[in-house]
Amino acid sequence: MIKPGKQQVFAINNEQSFKEIALQVFNYQAANCGVYKAFINGLKLNPADIKSVEQIPFLPVEFFKAHAVVTSNEPDDVIFTSSGTTGMITSSHHVTDVSWYEESFRRAFSLFYGDIKDYTVLALLPAYLEREGSSLIYMAQDLITQSANPNSGFYLYNHQELYLKLKQQKADNKPTLLIGVTFALLDFTDNYQIDFPELIVMETGGMKGRRKEMIREELHAALCAGFGVDAVHSEYGMTELLSQAYSKGIGIFNCPPWMRIITRDTNDPFTLVGIGKTGGVNIIDLANINSCSFIATQDLGRVYADGSFEVIGRFDNSDIRGCNLLIA
Repeated sequence: MIKPGKQQVFAINNEQSFKEIALQVFNYQAANCGVYKAFINGLKLNPADIKSVEQIPFLPVEFFKAHAVVTSNEPDDVIFTSSGTTGMITSSHHVTDVSWYEESFRRAFSLFYGDIKDYTVLALLPAYLEREGSSLIYMAQDLITQSANPNSGFYLYNHQELYLKLKQQKADNKPTLLIGVTFALLDFTDNYQIDFPELIVMETGGMKGRRKEMIREELHAALCAGFGVDAVHSEYGMTELLSQAYSKGIGIFNCPPWMRIITRDTNDPFTLVGIGKTGGVNIIDLANINSCSFIATQDLGRVYADGSFEVIGRFDNSDIRGCNLLIA
């Protein structure tokens, strides 16, 4: 089976090329990813009968908790692990070629925000910094490095230092991105306020059990007030993927060209639902070519006619995961 390369996946620029490459990726993974192959066989499906993206079966994300979902026996470049509370079984994503991840998030950031070298990147990610294997920390570290800016860097609980840095950035009129786990951003605004309208505040993660859950409108209102911004940006990604979607406000996300969101019926995982209707979130991430590009998550969401989407909650009794899963 043909394995599309980076030059094909990251050159996707229309729906037809996306569908063609998605089917190529499906056939490659159906033949070479042992876990996905077994899943398809269990459904009594013949990959040769899959002729459209809408027919592709999506692997439940829970498989990453018990299996190495890979397409080869090549050694791992890195193993990303999900966050979780004590006693929770976490997911592991065995990444055999981390350059696909780097290419994906670098290109996506450039697509949505422009040249990273134009920014000072500040990362307030205590829950992620305090454990091993975070794909978010890997991305943030790379963006900090790529910014080539001595003012870029990580912050743990040193809020006073972060406040002074933000004041200096504002005084110097420097484009600044503050990416932070949700509870940490709120903790910061409990003690510090700044009026910095040009600041990009990007929340990711969740409360991690540190604070009570909030509806998105309440959360964003608090952050807008605390940082003096008009909108709060968000990043939607997860351990099991190698691509992210971004929102520049009001919780509406857009995907890079090699990523798509499709929603499924909440009672029948093999039936898709229409535009604007609530359903389970299925993700196609063609950058995840050495694992599985077709993942059925436990998130609930809606997809709109222009391809944008919003996440509105989670299935009952599903694990709380660390990526922007506030009830809207």
